[in-house]
Amino acid sequence: MSEYKREIEARGQNVEAAVESGLAKLGLSRGDVIVEILDEGSRGLLGIGARDAMVRLTAMTPVKPPAPKPVEPVVAPPPPVQPIVTAVSEPEPVDEEVEEEEVVLETAVSSPSTDGDEDTEPDPEEAKVVQELLETMLDKMHVKATVHVDVSEPDDLTGRRVNVLDIQGEDLTVLIGPRGETLSSLQYITRLMAGHKLHRRASFVVDVQGYRQRRELALSRLAERMAKKALREQRPISLEPMPPYERRIIHMTLRDHKDVYTQSVGEGDRRKVRILLK
Repeated sequence: MSEYKREIEARGQNVEAAVESGLAKLGLSRGDVIVEILDEGSRGLLGIGARDAMVRLTAMTPVKPPAPKPVEPVVAPPPPVQPIVTAVSEPEPVDEEVEEEEVVLETAVSSPSTDGDEDTEPDPEEAKVVQELLETMLDKMHVKATVHVDVSEPDDLTGRRVNVLDIQGEDLTVLIGPRGETLSSLQYITRLMAGHKLHRRASFVVDVQGYRQRRELALSRLAERMAKKALREQRPISLEPMPPYERRIIHMTLRDHKDVYTQSVGEGDRRKVRILLK
């Protein structure tokens, strides 16, 4: 039986009630989902203007769909023979405005195809194309650097590996920017260019002198430290606003924690992670 991603929205008198309602519909526990608060609700004034809280729950592991009900066969006369016409469709254009967090979450909870055709190993053609694109861009930017191609460790949920292109050189902080913002933009632009050249979506990672690996380690330690603080002080802890891929690191680090769970709250650049007690 195939497995698929589950994401639902639920309502309740308050956030906790909405979350419990959504968990009951999914048949999952709190540690199996990412909770996003869409509306904290309001009691109104003397009951006037009151509204329910609304949350979105996204399963962090694939969920098996219910078995389809058997359908009685219908005997019908054979249709008349029609000539076979083969249509050649145009390749679908690459979507250039995909929300980064949706891509990350989809990758995190997707499962391999049941027909066994999905390859968890990265495409060497993609690595070659991206390396050439980065080297051309660096040359036009007058940045002296080399691009090394490597392969990531298998994803802990899907087992998938991706190409990692690490830019090496001296004094490359200009390519990283404050909190990695320039690096994120460089990766986004390169993915668009590679997608157009390959005629499909590319999912590689661009790094600069191992910055992402160091940042991931630092964020994992931060998540564990803040979880201990939440338990020690018996109150929720809010982290600073982070880009999507950094929020995912926090979620993944604490997804199996027995005493706390995480939520993404806020909008746009102010979106952040909250660590709450179970």
